[in-house]
Amino acid sequence: MSVAAFICSQKTDYGIDHAISCRALEVSQSWFYKWKNRIGAVAPTTREQRRARLDAEIKRLFAASGGTYGSPRITQDLHEAGWRVSENTVARRMAELGLA
Repeated sequence: MSVAAFICSQKTDYGIDHAISCRALEVSQSWFYKWKNRIGAVAPTTREQRRARLDAEIKRLFAASGGTYGSPRITQDLHEAGWRVSENTVARRMAELGLA
């Protein structure tokens, strides 16, 4: 359960106001309401769109290497293709995608 979902549950289950929960958990109310308003949103955010494109490109490069390239080489190939991304980000995405 995310922090924002927890804050919502406190209001629903115990009647604790969102402002109090945000203050207790040291998160800004503006962040919480931004998250809450995104729940019903259909279109993905710009960040989500970029991450999806990056994931697709990482999968493509990994498959093209026959599953042998690690994050340093994938990062190098991404840089050559014009991506601005760090090796740590590529390693994290590869781990989440199950590419090793």
